[in-house]
Amino acid sequence: MSLAVIRELSNRYGADPSYVLAGGGNSSFKDEQYLYIKPSGVPLAKIVEDDFIKLERAVIRRAFADVAKAPAAEREKLANRYMTFATVNSSGRRPSVEAPLHELLEFTYVLHLHPGVVNALTCGQDGEKICNELFPGALWVPATDPGFILGLTLLEHLENYKRQNGHAPALIFLQNHGVFAGADTAEGIDAIYKQVMDTLRECCAQAGISLEVELTGEYDMDTVMEYAPQLRWWLSDGTAPMTVKSIAPFKTACGALTPDHIVYAKSYSLVCDAPSREAVEAFEKLHGYKPLVVEVPGKAVFCAGKNAPAAETVAMLARDGGLVQQLSSAFGGPLYLDDARRAFIENWEAESYRRKVAAGSGATLTGKIAVVTGGAQGFGFGIAEKLAAAGATVVIADLNADGARQAAAAIKSTGGTGAVAVNISDEASVETMVRAVASNYGGIDLFVANAGVLKAGSVKTLEKKDWDFVTSINYSGYFVCVKFVSRLMAKQNSAGPGW
Repeated sequence: MSLAVIRELSNRYGADPSYVLAGGGNSSFKDEQYLYIKPSGVPLAKIVEDDFIKLERAVIRRAFADVAKAPAAEREKLANRYMTFATVNSSGRRPSVEAPLHELLEFTYVLHLHPGVVNALTCGQDGEKICNELFPGALWVPATDPGFILGLTLLEHLENYKRQNGHAPALIFLQNHGVFAGADTAEGIDAIYKQVMDTLRECCAQAGISLEVELTGEYDMDTVMEYAPQLRWWLSDGTAPMTVKSIAPFKTACGALTPDHIVYAKSYSLVCDAPSREAVEAFEKLHGYKPLVVEVPGKAVFCAGKNAPAAETVAMLARDGGLVQQLSSAFGGPLYLDDARRAFIENWEAESYRRKVAAGSGATLTGKIAVVTGGAQGFGFGIAEKLAAAGATVVIADLNADGARQAAAAIKSTGGTGAVAVNISDEASVETMVRAVASNYGGIDLFVANAGVLKAGSVKTLEKKDWDFVTSINYSGYFVCVKFVSRLMAKQNSAGPGW
């Protein structure tokens, strides 16, 4: 019964982007002997009761004593061994790296989330001071490396708190990391988060700061058509083109704010008026990696990933980073992670594992964007299914917009699926379709001109309007599609090796 409660809490909060993004956050339930916790890489919004990993609480407790005595360089490795030993059932998955923290919190249910407005406080220069004023019963934990090191730090702070207050805190803010709430009922969890969110939103309102990320200009389609196809190659590792999602312009974060921002969107974005291969190379030389976020001020923000879901995740975290930076003005301005902690997270194996699980496995057409006209049914749908099975991001283009959306939803693909309405006999409609694909994915690698019609009859009786209909779709439609698609492909090839 209690697993059903934590599953319901997890699903409800996990599905709300104001509380958590990209499958982040964590949840757990305890009985007297076991801790049940969300596995790494499984999103809160989709977790089911059988997903929770069962751990021996006594083993986790013993780990704190033994790991604390080990040399600093060996602690994380030793802690991982203890977590493996504590695991009763896992189905091949890892328990969350924050499992030890959940064991320390003396409540039946624990929910760890990363609301943007909360991170504005935890990433604020005056965050600790304002936290103490707004939430006098809460515990504030200074910035610490994640993993078991954070558990040891939290243990020390919890013991000090209990000595001073005679009880454990139900609310814990982690600097640059989010918030933990603990309670013995679901209603208790809800009450804590309602108070926190209402209080912090009111702070932002009083400071005159919008709870929505502020745009710095109008989304410029010409900029998107110029740079998105080229960024697919400039930002790649050379093995496959990136998927690039373009979004309206905003001021991207100027530094590393939280582990989630670093893991999914990197610590820094490339900001320049005219992106180029040289600008990307200079960025890589400075930071040691290629950017996943490219801001063209006042025009667009480009977000790159290995496939469509990954690019969408980068876009969500980039936008959230910009929002946290914006909202932090209500709490003294942004406090970025220092270089040591930033580098620790960038190279942390546990976070690499979480990112790998979230991204899914690779396949033959991983990274490739395929557009199939007439893909809502028949041969086109079958072609789209096969392309998706090979790892491609498949876009269903069809005159039947509802049918295209239904077909896209029916196809299972690690690369993602999309739908766009198009009348291939109309130039304006085709151009709009190509621009939509460029905006959402960056380009087109494979165009399948499947849409077609058939009206047959004797040359002595076939009406000219039927002849015109067939030729407008099967011949002129094909020509119009190739006309606009080839422009996008040519722009891609100008930046890459000719995919």
